[in-house]
Amino acid sequence: MVMTITYKNITTAREEAGQAFIGIATLNRPSVLNALNHELMTELVAALQEFDRDESVRAIVITGSDRAFAAGADIKEMCDETTVSMMLKDRLATWDKIKNIKKPIIAAVSGFALGGGCELSMMCDIIIASETAQFGQPEINIGVIPGAGGTQRLTRVLGKYKAMELTLTGRPFSAKEALELGLVNKVLPVELYLEEAKAMAREIAAKSPIAVRLAKEAVLKSFDGTLDEGLTFERKNFYMLFSSEDQKEGMKAFLEKRKAVFTGR
Repeated sequence: MVMTITYKNITTAREEAGQAFIGIATLNRPSVLNALNHELMTELVAALQEFDRDESVRAIVITGSDRAFAAGADIKEMCDETTVSMMLKDRLATWDKIKNIKKPIIAAVSGFALGGGCELSMMCDIIIASETAQFGQPEINIGVIPGAGGTQRLTRVLGKYKAMELTLTGRPFSAKEALELGLVNKVLPVELYLEEAKAMAREIAAKSPIAVRLAKEAVLKSFDGTLDEGLTFERKNFYMLFSSEDQKEGMKAFLEKRKAVFTGR
């Protein structure tokens, strides 16, 4: 069963995944290669928040078209802005809400993922790319720098020197190079990348949603502090799971050599 709601700039769907669902958000501005304007990002955040509230949805996929995940931010929307107007509108604050989504988000990327498109993919937890995917932070070519996390997330994945090269030259790089650099999880033919992303989402959806949530929190915590702080946070989350029904079910199923059925309780 597939349930679909259509927005102006995106479409959303819930697809069955065993006893649960996965949520799919598709960017849908084909005439501008899914350029990310404020209206689209507002709709995307609203859709992600709705999936996050829906207990039946256990994992989320964000995708675009085969030609373009998102070719960048909408330059027409920003061209005539000033420093003061950009600060007052603070439209990038909308993007920041994505990091508050508790469920895992998989980016299924094909074609252009440049500028804001690359930044959006890096805000996700897993990236599955097609062989035609092209990543990059080309903002330097139009007299600005990345503003939605590109300099920070790219550096955390690639290290200072490679991130510096790609940010200062604005050079795009292929899916193959992205895989070699550790930016993406898998690269597949264009006819398979979206199905692979959905398959991974369904695999995650079969796990305990409580454990998945706390595991995501623990991995992300590793970027925020020292190793000791991260270890303490991980240990706390590990102990917390022993108050869940899913922990009891998972361990009993393991001992009884059967498949666990997780309820999120």
